[in-house]
Amino acid sequence: MKTFIFCMFMLITASAHSARIKDVAQVAGVRSNQLVGYGLVTGLPGTGESTPFSNQSFNTMLKKFGIQLPEGTNPNTKNIAAVMVTAELPPFSKSGQRVDVTVSSIGSAKSLRGGTLMQTMMKGLDGNVYAVSQGNLVVSGFSADGADGSKLVGNTPTVGVISGGAMVEREIPTPFARGDYITFNLFDSDFTTAQRMADAINKFLGPQMASPVDATSVRVRAPRDVSQRVSFLSTVENLTFNPADGSAKIIVNSRTGTIVVGQHVKLKPAAVTHGGMTVAIKENINVTQPNALGGGDTAVTPDTDIEVSEKQGKMFKFEPGVTLDDLVRAVNSVGAAPSDLMAILQALKQAGAIEGQLIII
Repeated sequence: MKTFIFCMFMLITASAHSARIKDVAQVAGVRSNQLVGYGLVTGLPGTGESTPFSNQSFNTMLKKFGIQLPEGTNPNTKNIAAVMVTAELPPFSKSGQRVDVTVSSIGSAKSLRGGTLMQTMMKGLDGNVYAVSQGNLVVSGFSADGADGSKLVGNTPTVGVISGGAMVEREIPTPFARGDYITFNLFDSDFTTAQRMADAINKFLGPQMASPVDATSVRVRAPRDVSQRVSFLSTVENLTFNPADGSAKIIVNSRTGTIVVGQHVKLKPAAVTHGGMTVAIKENINVTQPNALGGGDTAVTPDTDIEVSEKQGKMFKFEPGVTLDDLVRAVNSVGAAPSDLMAILQALKQAGAIEGQLIII
């Protein structure tokens, strides 16, 4: 029987809590950008690969150094591996700065441990090169093969990291210094939170300085001078206000048995009973022996016992406006398991007795 782990968190937000603007929103346009590149890892101790695309890449690399292999030559080396190189370019990255890269094998290489990434161009979504990566890999995984075919693998030996392995070659422009406004985008869209943020900014800077655009964005009038805009933003993003509470939700993870119930979930009047029937089937084998002088054969006859037991389900009633505390207390009183609680919550939602969203993942 699958074991369910029941975890219910009561989101205690009875008293208003303050949050900085920088903790609940980000400035529009100030974001990281994904970079990707294709390259070769060399110097592997026989744990590389010899595939058509890795051999072609190897030949192309040799041509750059003036080495031309005869037509149709297959290098068949196991010391190289074709890899994909990925990185996140932070906002405002300047030419000459370094960022970390992740190197992942895309062929049949067994391990990248001990390898060196050759110079790899890192491109953005627009196809332009924004960084160049190169360096020695740090691989935490390992693998070992035995002569009898046995194999031992720890972690992931085909993925490595190069700290500061990419050097920025081109800056990505941002709209931070353009226009008369700075826009804050909330991490979690909410009309009430957007209005409260605008009110907090107007209270500090003066009326008509900030206005909510929608449930996600708040537009703030800002100075045009870049140096003044930086100090202005530093002040604004550290202002505190009280974000709105989230909507009433019940999150059910059917795979792990985790159930999270928000504090604003309430129940309408409803009566619930939950019980189960168990059918147990047991096979008994009876052996019949003939008399010693009877001349008969030994016979085996099956004997099936079927036992049906039904667990007595207790009924409990919810009054109008029942809170999370009442729900937990009622469920615990009947000793419902997490799987039973999932069934109860689904039935209550279908009956229209839950004020809130029931989300099953």
